[in-house]
Parts: sequence; structure tokens; C-alpha cells
Amino acid sequence: MITLTLGRPRLTTGLDEHERVDHDTHVRLHGELPKMTADDLITLTELGALPGRGGAGFPFARKLRSVLRSALRRRAPARVVVNAVEGEPGSAKDRMLLERLPHLVLDGAELAAHALGAPEVVVGIADRAPSGADDDPVRESLRAAVAERRSALGLRLVQMPHRFVSGQSGALVQGINGGPPVPPGQPRRTSENGVAGLPTLLSNAETYAHAALLALGGAYQYASVRTADQPGTVLLTVGGSVVVEAPAGTPLVQVLHMCDMAPGQAVLVGGYHGAWLSPDVADRVRLSHADVADAGGTLGAGVVLPLPRTTCPLGEVARVLRYLAGESAGQCGPCLRGLPALAESFSALVTGESGPEPALAAAAVGEGRGACAHPDGSALFARSALAVFGEDVSEHAREGGCGRPVSGLLPLADGSTDRRTRLSLDWSRCDGHGLCAELLPGLIRLDRNGYPEDQHVTVPDALAADAELAVRMCPALALRLSSQG
Repeated sequence: MITLTLGRPRLTTGLDEHERVDHDTHVRLHGELPKMTADDLITLTELGALPGRGGAGFPFARKLRSVLRSALRRRAPARVVVNAVEGEPGSAKDRMLLERLPHLVLDGAELAAHALGAPEVVVGIADRAPSGADDDPVRESLRAAVAERRSALGLRLVQMPHRFVSGQSGALVQGINGGPPVPPGQPRRTSENGVAGLPTLLSNAETYAHAALLALGGAYQYASVRTADQPGTVLLTVGGSVVVEAPAGTPLVQVLHMCDMAPGQAVLVGGYHGAWLSPDVADRVRLSHADVADAGGTLGAGVVLPLPRTTCPLGEVARVLRYLAGESAGQCGPCLRGLPALAESFSALVTGESGPEPALAAAAVGEGRGACAHPDGSALFARSALAVFGEDVSEHAREGGCGRPVSGLLPLADGSTDRRTRLSLDWSRCDGHGLCAELLPGLIRLDRNGYPEDQHVTVPDALAADAELAVRMCPALALRLSSQG
């Protein structure tokens, strides 16, 4: 992992001399962490106008106030959670912070825990390193940090499956509570009902690191670098492997050039629930939540992926959509049926078998009705691709392709591929027993005569075992599973 800094370092202070900043070095660089009341911390984060850095940019002070009110109303202790699961392929900024600058993150979390009266800090991390190695540098760094800090406050590590949806706040809370690590079927406020059913402050690692900088240096110093709407710096993961700290308001193209990259065909900002920016838009957009939103994108979790001109853009998008369909939590129709249909519609675009209309229709199915943000975020990614790569869509429809290979330049999770499992029905055997629909509700729907509506269904990874059971249990032996690229 490469870490670069544009301008004067803030979060990345010390990394020019140290591979990892231990506690003594951290205190020498930043000073001792002050203790603050909840009211003082809320006031400070309001003065610093600190937005959350996990995706939505929700003001941190409003989260603090909401948790404090819930705790006081219920006369219950609060909980503090650091979300560093980072299931998004191509994102490495939170991992970098915990691996190399753990005390900055823990300072921010400890500050909040003392202010809210929380007995411990819970840190959610992935259950394996991106490389798949058993020895995870993040776990080792955090364990060392606990020994270095000698704090009376407890620190608990919770490991989550390295999956796309595991990074959603609801999934993390369910995993901490001992439940399935998937987003809950019904939205709920963690400020009201989080860890152990208690009011919970949950933010990502970068947000807590910024909160620590605010407390250690004060709001005036923190806001000395800013745009009209966003103070401080932003952390970005560029090209999947380079973490860059840059002042808010920095031109995106300046960050790309620093990493020896160019906008290419387009730049994906915000990750796989983000949006594509055309080269001319990428050339003028600046890095802040408001500016990127005005350009039609979302800063999201700070993932920046430029797409070179050497690869087929529609093929790249199709393979990511197949991956996203496989990452479904398997809880609702928009994911179970909508995302595989969306992936298939893009595969048809690649071969020129259809135009954009089926893809647009698939992206709209179930909009706003999913059990979590996964279907809507994936649809945003697909719709922006149709808008930005419109000329490619026309060329594929006219020529059957663009002549460029699908190089696999958009990163997927380690061990993932763009292969998909398909459940197929042999109509000559099917007797309409309907057992498959009982075993795979939501994935298989029956027509009015009791037969499955679709001959071929893409199976999300989460339902692979259920699909295998359906094949074994089919009385007419009419089902089979196959893997396709």
C-alpha cells in the first residue's frame, strides 16, 4: 500500500519518517488527548463542521447529539463503534489508518467514549487481509496499540466477513450483537438501537481520526484548510492501491496526476455505489462532498478509479455488476432478482444483443424498496455508466462490440471473480411441483400454472447452498447449476 500526501500532512503526519506511528511518537507529534464533556465535544465538532467520512457525509455533531439524547432519555449507557470493515473493493484508507496510524483513530473513539460514558470502544474489521493471509497487519497493529496506550477504556475487536455488504452500519451492528452480519431487513437508527440494543455512536475510522485532529489542534487550526462547505483534508484510495491525503477542494485531476494516472475514459468516484464522471467533468471537479455532488457524482467512501482507454468500459461495468449481484445479502427481491437481471442486461449490452432500455428498466426495478442500500447503490453505478458510456453502448449495438478486451482493471474483492452461478430449468422434465420456489423464495417465482417463470436464474453467493439443495430436492430432476464467466 502506497501513501501519498498533497500539501501539508494532517492525518498522515509522521508517515514520512515512520512505517507505523507508535503511541510515544503520536503524542510527540500531536500532544496529549484532552478529555471533553459531551456538550464540549458536540460544540467542537459543530465549530469544525466535521462531516462523516464513511459515505453519506452526515454531520458528526448531529450523530453525537442524537446518541446523547437517546442515552439521557433512556438513562442507558451509550456505545461507541469504529467501522473499519471496508468491504468495498478498491478502498484501503481505513485499513491504512489502523495499520499505520492507529492512535489517531483510537484517540477520536476514546474521546467520544469518555464524553458519552461508554465503557469500551468496539472496532469492526474484516476477518482477513485483502491478500487473504492469516496474519493481518491491522489486527497486529491494533493489538500493539492497546498495549502502548495503557488506557482504562476497553477495546474490543470484532471481525466481520470480507464482503461488500458487511461494511454497512446495520450489518456491523448485527454482527457485533451475534446475529447474521448482513443489513437488517428494516431500517433502524443505531443512535436509538445499536450494540446490545443501546444508543450507539457508529462512524468510520477516518471520521474518528478527524475528530481527534479537531480536539488536538482546535477548530481554528483544523479549518485553516477548507472549502466553503467542507474543512480539513480528505483521504482517497486511488486506483485501488494508493492512499492520498489532499486538502478539501483539491482538483481531482491534480490527485490523479500525482498518482501518475489520467482520467482515461472516465473516473469512478465513490466506489461501486458511486457514479462515473466523464473526462471533461473529472478535469474540473474539486474534492468535496458538495462539488462532486454538483457534478452528478458522490464522494462516498473516497474511492477513485480512473478507467484507461485500453479496456472495454461496458465489459468492466458488467463484471462489477455480476460481482455486486453475488454480494447480495439475499433478503429482498430487488437484490435477489433485480441485481442479477441488471448484470445480465449489461452482459447483453457488451455483446450488442440489446440496447440500453432493458438495463435502464432493470436499474429502476425495486428502486427505494430494498432491505438495504445495496440495490439502489448498484443501480446508481449502472445508470451513470449508461450515461457516461453512451457512445460505447451505440457502438456495441452497431458493431457487436468495441474491439477492446475486458482487462479486469476494476478491482474485485480478493478471491472474487466475475464468474456467476446459474440455476437452469429443463422444461421437458419440470412437473410444476413448486418445491424450488419454496426453497428459494424471492429468487424463483411461479406462474399462474405453478411453473417457474424463468428458465435461467443467476444465483447470489449467499444463496448458493440453498440452490444446491433445490437441485438435489427437485422431484423431477429438472434443475441444474452451472458456472459461467
